[in-house]
Amino acid sequence: MVLEGSSEALCPPPSLELRPSCNKSQSSPPLSTSSQPHDGVFPEDKEPVKYGELIVLGHNGSLANGDKGRRRSRLALYKRPKANGVKPDVIHNVSTPLVSKALSNKSQHSISYTLSRSHSVIVEYTHDTNTDMFQIGRSTESMIDFVVTDAASSGSSQGGGVAGEGGGGGQSAQSTISRYACRIMCERSAPYTARIYAAGFDSSKNIFLGERAAKWRTSDGLMDGLTTNGVLVMHPAGEFVSEPAPGVWREISVCGNVFALRETRSAQQRGKLVENESNTLQDGSLIDLCGATLLWRTPAGLRHTPTLKQLESLRQELNAARPQCPVGFNTLAFPSLAQREIVDKKQPWVYVNCGHVHGYHNWGYRKEKGPAGPGGTAPASTGERECPMCRRVGPYVPLWLGCEGGLYLDAGPPTHAFCPCGHVCSEKTVVGWSQIPLPHGTHAFHAACPFCGTWLTGEQGHIKLIFQGPVD
Repeated sequence: MVLEGSSEALCPPPSLELRPSCNKSQSSPPLSTSSQPHDGVFPEDKEPVKYGELIVLGHNGSLANGDKGRRRSRLALYKRPKANGVKPDVIHNVSTPLVSKALSNKSQHSISYTLSRSHSVIVEYTHDTNTDMFQIGRSTESMIDFVVTDAASSGSSQGGGVAGEGGGGGQSAQSTISRYACRIMCERSAPYTARIYAAGFDSSKNIFLGERAAKWRTSDGLMDGLTTNGVLVMHPAGEFVSEPAPGVWREISVCGNVFALRETRSAQQRGKLVENESNTLQDGSLIDLCGATLLWRTPAGLRHTPTLKQLESLRQELNAARPQCPVGFNTLAFPSLAQREIVDKKQPWVYVNCGHVHGYHNWGYRKEKGPAGPGGTAPASTGERECPMCRRVGPYVPLWLGCEGGLYLDAGPPTHAFCPCGHVCSEKTVVGWSQIPLPHGTHAFHAACPFCGTWLTGEQGHIKLIFQGPVD
């Protein structure tokens, strides 16, 4: 079998960095000693170069079963000892029955676009010494750097998450996240730009876009396409930490181009090309994989967020103020950050419709108006409570400190809580996240608590907490 290099690769656009020649007999000039990249961190660096961190929304600091290996709620991307990036090299037009033979070279990365039953286009990729590649997906194979699955697999609440160790095979099979969802390419030299692309390479170093996948020839004769459920990205409209404002959700293609959203998540017709936007990640960029949403934080952005030690100090300051229940007059205390989802007897509770903080009590249920139930019983309870301070009726939930510092927009005092879940953080953080519509299902969007994924309710989605100090 003979594969012919396509003439379409002779005059490629600079964005794809295709080599100007498709003659495979011409070898690239050898790198000189001075041009070879360093293995590892440059000698003048005092610590490893961090490109950024990925944080999965819906987990308050760690997975339910704990972070283990590549299954975790947060992953830092560091400069690799040796570059593993790839870039487009040569385009081949082949008969579809010959594709498997054409892709038999497991040392060569490639993307296969099936145009029809008799015709495919294969784009070969070559090693790029200037970039590091990180792959994200549901697969647990070794080429995936960050193993992510949807909420159904991890057993968490609404909003995406990373699978715990207990995820069964049946649950994983129902996941809407691709096994090889996306890849991030980071430049190894300053300013260490990170770019995202849909789809990741499998164990054979291939990406297959089948006959039913959305794909097309570009205006310059090259190929591009979309994955089945798509990779959506939203860049913040302003500085994420100074003026948080949501941007517009877009879809990223296999080649990193930006498109308007499809009518539905898996529609075959692509959206309109957005030429003035790019796939470059910035602090606060959100990546949705149709089942899990990831937040990208840069090292500069993370410097504005509280560390775990600072969060512990904030917790101790709250408890040192000795807040009291305005009814029982007992002193309240936030439990330790390690004690999650286990309600403590001193834990503060809040009426989310007014913000009054109390200790736990089992009275105040609001009765449904109407006739008595069968047999003359009292009307059923609605599950909502009436605040004894202001008589407003609404959910009554325990308060939890937000433990994932990377989700904070600043290190301000924890004065506000999300409604209706009761996760506590700074005012700037609740205001910022309550404005961000997160994808849900095939075409719905809804603001959610970043710490647990619960949909926000009420007029603002958050409430200012009203504590009562000690009476002595």
